[in-house]
Amino acid sequence: MLVLASASPRRKELLAQGGFAFAVTAAAISEELKPGESPIAYVTRLAREKAETVFAQQKAHEEDDDPLVVLGADTTVVAPDGEILGKPADAADAARMLRLLSGVTHQVVTGVCVASRAGVEVAAEVTYVSMVTLADAEIAAYVATGEPMDKAGAYGIQGYAARWIPRIHGCYFNVVGLPLALVSSMLEGARVRLEKTARITANV
Repeated sequence: MLVLASASPRRKELLAQGGFAFAVTAAAISEELKPGESPIAYVTRLAREKAETVFAQQKAHEEDDDPLVVLGADTTVVAPDGEILGKPADAADAARMLRLLSGVTHQVVTGVCVASRAGVEVAAEVTYVSMVTLADAEIAAYVATGEPMDKAGAYGIQGYAARWIPRIHGCYFNVVGLPLALVSSMLEGARVRLEKTARITANV
């Protein structure tokens, strides 16, 4: 049984788009950045904490013929000056983030973790996103829509802000919130390891 350890509607949509059947159980963890933590270390730590938390909660209900696999993910935006941009605290913070990203290329980093009784695997995907120069009036109008408020970096590439993104280098789905090709590869790896573990157990 595959469980997505995230309440993100975008991750749910992407995982379904990839053809996966899954349940959703959001993990309640602190997302506070640790001092000196790099973007990749930050998102992979959170992804791992989400996956391991949900796996610990649900492993007692695991069935031998339907092993539990938990997918955790976390996405952040990194401004050119290195600042890690999570979800904005308020409208003013959203506008500040958009001004940092205006007219430059930034990074979007997603950490992914797959946890099962066969082990835990963690990886990260990085995509480079270029944004056109935004006028203050454009930023204000966008913030007023409310779209930026629940998104890292204060924008959604799949929404209104798509008009400001002339190019990306890397995985588009990573910018939305879940790098599907990476996730598919990791889930396949978990399936193979689980089958190998089952064969070894059966022969003991």
